[in-house]
Amino acid sequence: MPETFITTAFIPVRDPQSAAAWYSRVLGLEIADAGSFSAVLTGGAGTSVTLMGPDSGIAATPGLAWATCNFRVDGLAVKHGELAGQGVPVGPIEGAEEVCLFFIATDPDGNKLLLTDR
Repeated sequence: MPETFITTAFIPVRDPQSAAAWYSRVLGLEIADAGSFSAVLTGGAGTSVTLMGPDSGIAATPGLAWATCNFRVDGLAVKHGELAGQGVPVGPIEGAEEVCLFFIATDPDGNKLLLTDR
């Protein structure tokens, strides 16, 4: 049986190029491509996130109240402090140390992002 891989997640944004710069600066993702329709950012291991703008024709509106994917970060508490220090709205660190720790951050388009330690 062939293997199946998850390669990308989609997040609606108002301006893909501006949003890509924010995700790159704040989360350290690399911008693979950015234009008026969409922007693709990579984060290693063949995974990516695609920021979809209005010009792409998608029927999703920015400001998702739930995370479409999670971003695993090393040093979750440090990243939480960095984002809060940059004025990014963040929730408290929650979860259980033995299972998973996480927090919610909000991007400039109002999308909820889930940051996890694993």
